Amino acid sequence: MDIQGFRDYCLAKQGVTESLPFDNNTLVLKVMGKIFTLAKIEEFQSINLKCDPEMAIKLRERYNAVLPGFHMNKKHWNTVVINQDVADMLLNQWIDDSYGLVVKSLPKNLKTDLDNL
Repeated sequence: MDIQGFRDYCLAKQGVTESLPFDNNTLVLKVMGKIFTLAKIEEFQSINLKCDPEMAIKLRERYNAVLPGFHMNKKHWNTVVINQDVADMLLNQWIDDSYGLVVKSLPKNLKTDLDNL
């Protein structure tokens, strides 16, 4: 996976926006204003994804490429090293899971707004 494929995959999801709130190199993708993934643009070597806490631990135990979330709450976030031992298809599934967790946690009014997009 490359940065453009990652970006395109995420932006195809309903209600997703992108921004550079931290610096000009950290791409942040949000659904309805809530972060679900982020990555460095120039050094696209890993991505951070929100994850169910129990699943986060299981994934870290199973895959060398999955680490506790760098600069994130390590209970709820994983950092996944790109092009290591995780196929793009599986990475896309984890992106979907991260997006889904954030959507699930949205207040009812934002869920309604998302449904109406």
